[in-house]
Amino acid sequence: MINMAVPEKKEMMYEGKAKQVYATEDSSRVIVYFKDDATAFNGKKKSQISGKGEINNTLSSILYTYLEEKGIKTHFLRQLSTREMLVHAVDIIPLEVIVRNIAAGSMARNLGVKEGTVFKKPILEYSFKKDELGDPMVSEDHIIALEWASQEQIDFIRRTALKINELLKEIMLKAGLRLVDFKLEFGMRKNEMLLADEISPDTCRLWDVETGEVMDKDRFRKDLGQVAEHYQEVLKRVKKALSV
Repeated sequence: MINMAVPEKKEMMYEGKAKQVYATEDSSRVIVYFKDDATAFNGKKKSQISGKGEINNTLSSILYTYLEEKGIKTHFLRQLSTREMLVHAVDIIPLEVIVRNIAAGSMARNLGVKEGTVFKKPILEYSFKKDELGDPMVSEDHIIALEWASQEQIDFIRRTALKINELLKEIMLKAGLRLVDFKLEFGMRKNEMLLADEISPDTCRLWDVETGEVMDKDRFRKDLGQVAEHYQEVLKRVKKALSV
């Protein structure tokens, strides 16, 4: 049985661009705090967006709960407050797993593919999580040779990422949003691999189904304005789609 008592937040263990991770009295669980910091281009562009942390924490909590109900094992335990969630402590695999349904962003730029091109089937990419190297794209051979993950783990990641893609596409479409692409991270808890990090407009590229309007972090990257307002709209739509 999960202990539902509010855990005591202890020392900060890690601080990333958008989140802080705190220890608790239970070494198997940590608290994730969502900040209002916004960064782009590997931290070269920085700002504060009021309320972003609250939106991303709430949306991630809702989507993790939805995915758990659909059989996806995640690090999520429960939402503690508007900005904090309690999660299983995991050892993060140093990979960003990117699922692409429609050409956009770096793929469109680097490969000369017209933005908005819909792929016949999703494209799965891996990037090495290393800001100072620009998060370079890597192959499965790189991952195995450098011992970041085993073939068995890569196979699990692929299956799980593609299943998550189908689940998220369905709920986003119901919310009037096209899931263009998104980033996932995974971590190990003992011998079990869990979905980690967050799912939010910071990590997903989302376009309005009817208008094509950008509803995600590209509003910050491209100086389109009204970032928090569009994040809030995504949260509102997803909550309605899931009847939360």
